[in-house]
Amino acid sequence: MSEKSVALDLDDSGLARGLPRPDHRHDAIQDVPFRPVGFRDDDLPSALERSARWLREVQEWLGEPVDVIGIHLDYDDSPDGVYYEVKLLCNDEDLAGAPIAVRAHEGTGQQAAGESSAAG
Repeated sequence: MSEKSVALDLDDSGLARGLPRPDHRHDAIQDVPFRPVGFRDDDLPSALERSARWLREVQEWLGEPVDVIGIHLDYDDSPDGVYYEVKLLCNDEDLAGAPIAVRAHEGTGQQAAGESSAAG
């Protein structure tokens, strides 16, 4: 089986150009920078435990809680393929380590500002 790419006609926000937009000025298609992180197992408690362990590890690495907007549970209970999949919808910037980079940049800027005022 070969993979074929499909060309999409998207606007700058990543939405299909032909997608009907809400008419009312208070309604909008929101720009939600969240990415699903999935944990799949044939045992739901195991999938939940692994997702919790991962959240703790990422929180420790990030130095702050991970921004999770939602948790989605998918499952198949058919006899041929029982599985559960826990998906955490996580902020792209957190997964990219942006808070770490911001703190490092702010630390460098504060340190440089402190050095210049001490020298003057």
